[in-house]
Amino acid sequence: MEGGATPTPPRKVMVVADPTRESAAALQYALSHGVVEHDTLILLHVENPNAWKNPFSFFKWPTPSTSTTASAFFSSSSFTEGGNSSGSCGGDMDFLEAMKHASEISQPKVHVQVEKVEMEGKEKAAVILHYSTLHSVDIIVIGQKRTLSNAILGQRKNGSLRGLDTAEYLIENSKCTCVAVQKKGQNAGFLLNTKTHKNFWLLA
Repeated sequence: MEGGATPTPPRKVMVVADPTRESAAALQYALSHGVVEHDTLILLHVENPNAWKNPFSFFKWPTPSTSTTASAFFSSSSFTEGGNSSGSCGGDMDFLEAMKHASEISQPKVHVQVEKVEMEGKEKAAVILHYSTLHSVDIIVIGQKRTLSNAILGQRKNGSLRGLDTAEYLIENSKCTCVAVQKKGQNAGFLLNTKTHKNFWLLA
């Protein structure tokens, strides 16, 4: 073909953004392995009105500066669970802005946008699927916290929400590729699950 290879068209990569370690791992994977120049990175946070009842799910997210590298941001000692009021002070936008800023530092040529929606009585997975279709997303990246029972019993539960965590449901039901990410140690890499690859180990 004249003029060389056809450039890859920009893609839309959606990261499910929550104030958790799992979400931080999903974003780290997306920035290091999921997006390239001129892609669009969508940080989607599905707000759960009952989340405030569990303050231990919130993080003390560090605020990255322009001189902060992505690796320094994600290895920050500030990534500790915070159950006090200062850990969740300012609400969701604190961690969303921190994630957005870290993304822009790591991938300055990637367009980053933040979407914040409410569950409105729906299952979180259903809301994510709806917005992934609405935005014509190519890849969904979500952090996953594996339990021993999940590992033993497997993922398929007749394709319903019952018995499946959000990541597993998205893997089985999303029209686009969904990658569930687990971070194994600071430099140990990622354990990935998709519809076609189970427990795939990717070095950092």
